[in-house]
This record gives sequence, C-alpha cells and structure tokens, in this order.
Amino acid sequence: MSHASVRAALRRAFAAALLALPLAALAAPAAQAPEDKDYGAAEAAQRENRGDQLLVLSYHDVRDDVARKGDPDAYAVSTQNFAAHLDWLAGHGYRPVALSDVIAASRGEKKLPPKAVLLTFDDGLRSIYTHVFPLLRAYNYPALMAVVTGWVDLPKDQKVDYGPRMFTHDDFVTWDQLREMQASGLIEIASHSDNLHRGITSNPQGNTMPAAITREWDAKAQRYETEAQYLERVRRDLAASAGKIERELGVSPQSVVWPYAAYNSQTNDLADKLGMTVTFDLEGRHQTVGRDLHGLARLLVFDNPTVKDLTYELRHDEELDGVRALQVDLDYVYDDDPAQQARNLDKLIERVKQVGPSHVFLQAFADPDGNGSADAMYFPNRQLPMRADLYNRVAWQLKTRANVKVFAWLPVLGFELPDKTLDAQLAIKASNPAETHRLNPFDPRTREIVSQVYEDLAVSGYTEGLLFHDDALLRDDELRGIAPDAPAARTQALIDFTHQLTRAAGKWRPKLITVRNLFAGPVLQPKSEAWFAQDLAAFNDAYDYTAVMAMPWMENSRDPQRWIDQLVAKVKASPRGLSRTIFELQTVDWRDHNKPIPAAQLKRIVHRLQADGARHLAWYPDDFIADRPATADAREILSARGFPYIEK
Repeated sequence: MSHASVRAALRRAFAAALLALPLAALAAPAAQAPEDKDYGAAEAAQRENRGDQLLVLSYHDVRDDVARKGDPDAYAVSTQNFAAHLDWLAGHGYRPVALSDVIAASRGEKKLPPKAVLLTFDDGLRSIYTHVFPLLRAYNYPALMAVVTGWVDLPKDQKVDYGPRMFTHDDFVTWDQLREMQASGLIEIASHSDNLHRGITSNPQGNTMPAAITREWDAKAQRYETEAQYLERVRRDLAASAGKIERELGVSPQSVVWPYAAYNSQTNDLADKLGMTVTFDLEGRHQTVGRDLHGLARLLVFDNPTVKDLTYELRHDEELDGVRALQVDLDYVYDDDPAQQARNLDKLIERVKQVGPSHVFLQAFADPDGNGSADAMYFPNRQLPMRADLYNRVAWQLKTRANVKVFAWLPVLGFELPDKTLDAQLAIKASNPAETHRLNPFDPRTREIVSQVYEDLAVSGYTEGLLFHDDALLRDDELRGIAPDAPAARTQALIDFTHQLTRAAGKWRPKLITVRNLFAGPVLQPKSEAWFAQDLAAFNDAYDYTAVMAMPWMENSRDPQRWIDQLVAKVKASPRGLSRTIFELQTVDWRDHNKPIPAAQLKRIVHRLQADGARHLAWYPDDFIADRPATADAREILSARGFPYIEK
C-alpha cells in the first residue's frame, strides 16, 4: 500500500469517528441513577476554564481552493475557514499557548490560562509558511509545526505520493522558511519523523500499516522483524530527524508528533532518550496537563469544517455517543482454502460497511469445537498454536475498508495449553464437567502465560480495545483455599487480573478501551455474584464498558420482553449503569438448534431498550456468511449512521 493508500485508509477511519451520528441520542430520556446523569455542556465549560486544561487542534494543509465539502484531500482546510477558526477562538476566550508553556505547566512552573489551546500543523507543507504563518502573526498566536524532515527541502527530482496527487519540492516547506518562522518567536518545530510517514508490510497477505508501530514482514525470509530490529529502526529514524532539526535550526526538538498518531510506550521511550519528551495522539479533545506529556489528545480538523462544524466538535458531549457493535467469529472467516477465506473476508467487510456499526468485537482466538476455550490463536504468539496469521489482516481491513473500530475478543482464563501436563496442573477443577475449561488465575504461571498472549496480540497488529470473554468467572466451590472466600474479593481478583492483561497489551497499544462480558444473573439477582464472581457496579467502575448478556432465550425466559425490561431496570439503578453498559442481544436461540430470533422481535426489543434510555447496543452472533439477521434489518437495528441508513 502506498503512502497515499495508508493516508486514505486512516482518513476514512477518522471520518467515521468524527462524523458518525449516535442513535442512542435519539432515544427518549429516562430516569437514571444520580451518578449516571449527563453533565454535558456545563461540565465541559467548567473544565475548560480550569488552569490545568489543554485543547489541542491538529491541522494539515491550508489552501485557498479547498472544496467546501468533499475535497480530494480531506485533511485540507480553506484559508477562509482557518481564519474564521482563529477569529472564533479569539472571540470566545480561547488563549493560544506555546509548547513551552505546556511543558512549564507540566513541571509546576506556571499555570495555563483558562481555555488554553495549542495549535499544531502536521507534515511540513508549504502552506504553513505561505498561508498559516501570516495569519498567526496577525493574531500573534504561537503554534507547533511538525515536519517530516525527509520532506523538507525535498530534492527537485523527488516526489512524494501524498494522496490526492504526487507532491514535489514546491509543496513542502524549506529550511530557510522554517528558520524565518522560528525567528519570529511564534513557531516551534517538532519532529514528525524522518521517514516513518508511510506504510510497511505488516503481514504475509501484504497489507501495510504505519511504519512506527509495525513489525515489518519480510516476504523473502518469511519472518517478521524482531523486537530489537524494530526498535532500532525507529530509533535511527528519530535520531536522524532530531539531528537534522538541530543542525538546521540550532535547537533540538522537544516533541515528536507520531505519523498517523501511531505509537506505543516503547517508541515514546526512544523519543524520551533523544530529548523529545512530549508526544501527541489524535484521540479526544481536552486533557488535564500533568507530569506525563505522552500521547496528548488532539482534535483532528477534518473535512474543511466551518466555524459551526468546529463549534459542534468542541461542544458536543462525547459521553452521549452510542456504541453499536457486531461481535464476529473469526472462525467463520478462516478456511483452509485461501480463495474461500478471501471470499469470506469480503463478505464480512461488505456486510459491516452496509450495516454501519461503530465497533466490531473480533474474535482473536480459534475455538473450532465451540467449547468456549481457545485451542489456538489467530496471531503469532509464544504460548498456543497459531491456526492462521489472520487477525492482523481482518482487523486492519475492517478499520480501513469498513470504517469501524475493532476490539480484540479474547478469553481471560479459557486457554487449552499444548503442554497437556502443564494444562492439567493449571486447570480449575470444576464440579460441573460442562464448565468451560479455565486456568487458575492465582497461579503465577497462568498470569505469565496469559499476559504473554495479550502482549503478543498487541504486537501482531491493530486493535483499539479489548473485549474480555465470558469465561472470566469463578464458582463459589472452585479454588477453595486459594481464591478469596468473599464474593466481592473474588470479583476484584478477576478484575485485577484483567487489568494486568490490559497493561501487557498496552505496552504496544496505548489507550486501549476495555469491555468485559457480564452474565445477566448477577445483575438480576445480585446475590448470585457468589456463583459468578461478577458484579455490574464493580465492572462499570473497572472498565470503559460492560457488555451485559441481554439474552433471555439463553436464560430460558418464557417472556423475553419482560425479562429485558427487568434487566434494564436493574442497570438503571446501578451507578453509571446506562452510560457504561452495552446491552448485548442474542440473534439465535441456541436451545432450539440455533433458530434465528425473528427480526421483528429484535426490533421491538431494541426500540424498547432505546425508549428506556439504553445508549449502547451489540449482538452476537452476526452471521455474515448467511446474512443473518438480514442486512436491511441489521442496519435498522444496529447502524451507528443516521436514518435513513444510506447504503455504501
């Protein structure tokens, strides 16, 4: 994939994140627990006016001829709109600050002004000198310019595949222009890498991913780059970029703006050692400035927004954005025949594009016998067999072609180790032989094994979050004398273990969103926590979301709608219940030979859920092979797009 393809793929992904309309916001308001009220604009305004808050805006190209909407370069902003942004910021009390102000505030040397904003400009395009700099001088606004040093003063005979067209020397800033802007005292220069603003081969199928976070696949040697090789490649690039900036401008850069906002804790460590202790992300808007200035949130200025568009992005309550998720079995994409596997993947991508959910919870483990525990993995790892190197490809295709966020769905305890002696030593001895095979989470060997699996997942490819499988439970007659006796203590012990797994994956994938499956029993009958080691309030405090299994047929309910109503009432009564709980529906009745639940009944349930205030919805299974539930029905029920759910 060319630089243009990577750029276009990420552009589409960011567009989905910025422009999707949450259906949950259309639902009628419902009574909520006191702790679950929406704070909205008042809280946002109060936060903005504190002296430790920072808004960061991310711009790219600024041109006179940008189309009002639909410009070939979706990152470009018209000069007119950019000037209007500056005027609006000035008129509404925003105080532009320099990066040095942010660093000083992080050290406790000064406070940021209320409504502080840092303006950043990525890539080092010529327009930062010809269009942006004159306006910044007129307003006396400081800014941070992040340049790809390999593109500065690009030789006349070289071109860069930038996206809408091939860019040449005249499209990029020169060192003389950077020196002039730096001398004004308004502009600081950051590294945007030397040659990491590109994609490299990320798997045997030939997909490409951002160079700064990807272990490159060597097709000739049929192997991935080692950790040491990967880190040395990134280190050399950062050193080259920082060296050029210091040599040409006389000042070492204090920050690196990672291309595509693709980074991890290890690459941040490399930047720290080179003196670049501030790094930036493209997720979120505001942040509290503290000692750690890694991964500062930035709002990507996208699709040539007017002042009205920008105002909406700054003021709308992100807490109201609803999750619409399909939980997908990778087992149904996999096939021994590569051609059939490719057709299966195309079916999945097309269905997800047409349905338009916000998220896909993608199975990353192989469970061909359907017993709920992992026999193998779909990514290279140190502990279990690899059925196929498939997760990386499918997850990245879903993100770049179907514009959804992908969370990796993995067991917590349910792993069948290839070393059967070790597996038997670590297995929980369940009184019920029908229980899912699980490993003892209190044994250090289990914790190390599973942590390595999660770390290897993060190394292998893209994921924005983790869905912890429903296997993470402990019965009250299991591990006696090893597990705590108190139900709440057992619940917390499993939560602590999942936090360890998040940290293991987070080494290579920062800011992971966490979701944990929860059986309905502990919600409807809190005393059953003793039988599950699960609790809704504890989960909503520990994770970003709890996916409660709103599956009345699985629970043998004779009146599914009444059962759902009771479940919603219990969730409402729990602190932050509606804001943190995903109601995950079943689409088939497993008791009746996997008979599909009628679409009309699913629609009635969802409409009732929304009327009762439910924000987040998901379902399982999503049969993309047989198109069940039918795409038209799935779109109506689970699309994150606005009505009338236009096909893509």
